[in-house]
Amino acid sequence: MKVVAIVGSIRKESYNLKLAQYVQKRYKDRFELEIVTLNDIPFYNQDTENDPPAAVTGLKSKIKAADAVLWLTPEYNGTVPGVLVNTIDWLSRVDKVMNGKPSWIMGASMGVLGTVKAQLHLREILFSVGVGSPLLPGNEVYVGACHEKIDAEGNLTHEPTVKFLDMVTDNFVNWMNKQAALVASK
Repeated sequence: MKVVAIVGSIRKESYNLKLAQYVQKRYKDRFELEIVTLNDIPFYNQDTENDPPAAVTGLKSKIKAADAVLWLTPEYNGTVPGVLVNTIDWLSRVDKVMNGKPSWIMGASMGVLGTVKAQLHLREILFSVGVGSPLLPGNEVYVGACHEKIDAEGNLTHEPTVKFLDMVTDNFVNWMNKQAALVASK
């Protein structure tokens, strides 16, 4: 299975980037994870949506080729970061590459609640008409106090969080395998 991870922070030392890298290493035997950062994605502009910049067409190609998308979102002012919403704007227009593409959401923040509010908003966005991305319910990953749980090398060191992430990863992989079996049986 091929999964594209979209990191909703452009900060060089982003905890969400570190979480994506941890997932990439820990579950490399379960799926292939390609991590995408949004540093080069320009502001969405309807004037250029039919002939988007190369960074946008490259991202859309990766999404099309993937079996699923893993969204890693920080929480800014109680919601989804602007760079992430901007990227979804590009992905939801013209060829609508997210339509029907399964998604999975995680988030890390220094706050106690992790990224609860941002993930609620992201879920609503992913269910919108232009995006239409199915999600496995009940498998949210909120890594709160991440600065105490992710070390300098990017390892998740909080054992209860690691065990929970293992369980959610198993749930997601099993869900994806069931989805693939349903498609193959048609």
